[in-house]
Amino acid sequence: MAQACEVCGKSPQRGNSITTRGKAKYLGGVGTKITGISRREFKPNLQRIRVTVGGTNKSMRVCTQCIRSGSVVKLVRAAPFKLPTDAAKAGKTEKKAAKTPSKGKKAAAKS
Repeated sequence: MAQACEVCGKSPQRGNSITTRGKAKYLGGVGTKITGISRREFKPNLQRIRVTVGGTNKSMRVCTQCIRSGSVVKLVRAAPFKLPTDAAKAGKTEKKAAKTPSKGKKAAAKS
């Protein structure tokens, strides 16, 4: 399997790794010197996630930039939490009002 994003096609790129020594001039040194240059590979940050594509669920290797930008929507395994509606809240307050007595034991003892 290629190490590439299945959405945008981002794949590993080649570059240089530069090794330096010395103290920077702005810090009071005589400047940094390059002591070595070697080739290296910059790899994309790929994550294996389950997504819904065309009504079917499948596993894909997708880069984190595609996940964060919304190019891919993760599979929802459980129904999300829903806040109670206004009608349900009104029904609960009516039930609480019916349960609470108008006068408690202290009020009856005082009279």
